[in-house]
Amino acid sequence: MPIPFILLAFCSCSQKSDVVPVHPVVQDTTKPFVYNYASLADSLQTATYNTFISADRNYFVQNNAGNTAFNYWPQAHMLDVLTDGYLRTKATMYTARMKALLNGIAVTNGGAYPNEFYDDMGWLANACMRDYNILQDPAYLTVAQTLYSQIQGAENSVAGGGIAWQRTQLYYKNIAATGNATILAARFYELQANPSDLALAQNLYTWMKTTLVSSTGLVYDGINRNQDGAIDNWDFTYNQGLFIGSAVELYNCTKNAGYLQDAILTANNLIADPNLTVNGILKSEGQGDGGLFKGVAVRYLTNLVELTALDDADRTKYVAFLQRNAQSLYVKGIARPSLMISPDWTMQPSGSTDFTTQLSGVMMIEAAAALKTAGDIQ
Repeated sequence: MPIPFILLAFCSCSQKSDVVPVHPVVQDTTKPFVYNYASLADSLQTATYNTFISADRNYFVQNNAGNTAFNYWPQAHMLDVLTDGYLRTKATMYTARMKALLNGIAVTNGGAYPNEFYDDMGWLANACMRDYNILQDPAYLTVAQTLYSQIQGAENSVAGGGIAWQRTQLYYKNIAATGNATILAARFYELQANPSDLALAQNLYTWMKTTLVSSTGLVYDGINRNQDGAIDNWDFTYNQGLFIGSAVELYNCTKNAGYLQDAILTANNLIADPNLTVNGILKSEGQGDGGLFKGVAVRYLTNLVELTALDDADRTKYVAFLQRNAQSLYVKGIARPSLMISPDWTMQPSGSTDFTTQLSGVMMIEAAAALKTAGDIQ
């Protein structure tokens, strides 16, 4: 994934009353408003697929305004979004689309899965590990293993450790590459119980925590981009999400409460830091790469909420934050009838919509649907 420039199925419900309206949401203040997240998720899945699928059906295009370029890393997140739909509905339509996308990525990427960027490969490897654990389809595990071997080769001692961002810049380390690698190594350990995978995950995590995480839990972006040892202290939401996700995975592996406390510290900062959250809503990070950042934060904060070891007070706090974001997006941030999503979840989209921006919104609504099914939100 290039450095971001941020200055980035019709409804399956059987009753007609369950279908999300295709006109702007108007709240009747005389009665409680009902947020039908599952129905909206169905509609968004359909609109996203139909709007952004490429002409050859192998990948999803850059935007809804004619840019048909292939961008590797959002494809991984679309695989995750399709998986969200499958987990919610168990509809085989989703597994068919997942497999078509998995195959289509390789076709479009020159016949193979590895590419220039180690963070790109990490996103896809983690999506594939998730799908293997759900479906037990060895094709997903094969892709994850292929990419994991590539990523392991990007670890070096420059800047004290971590995973390089790309093949031609092995001195530059960031959270996008290292956080993904940490999560991936931990998941391989959970699957195969190879001690070297756990050791790698723990070493990478320690490097992130000591190098790029502040005492408040704020996670910075990277280090040594210009070979001067300087830290890029950009406040991106997805870095917070990746560190939370890394801590959760290592807690799952070890039951070491220190990892859980790290996740809580960063989550508390995420929901309160005005450079990340504005009036309780995750900030707009523009379109392009930045359009996807909030979705990553939402996914891994939701994973923390789902952790049974999390105490009730923290769970209640994070659930309320996620619900507030979902409600704002539901009512204010989605255009009807197009169902295109704004990078700012407090207002309607304007102009074209990037695929990345669309994905973040779908992730939020799918997360809300899952939380509502679990009884965490109304």
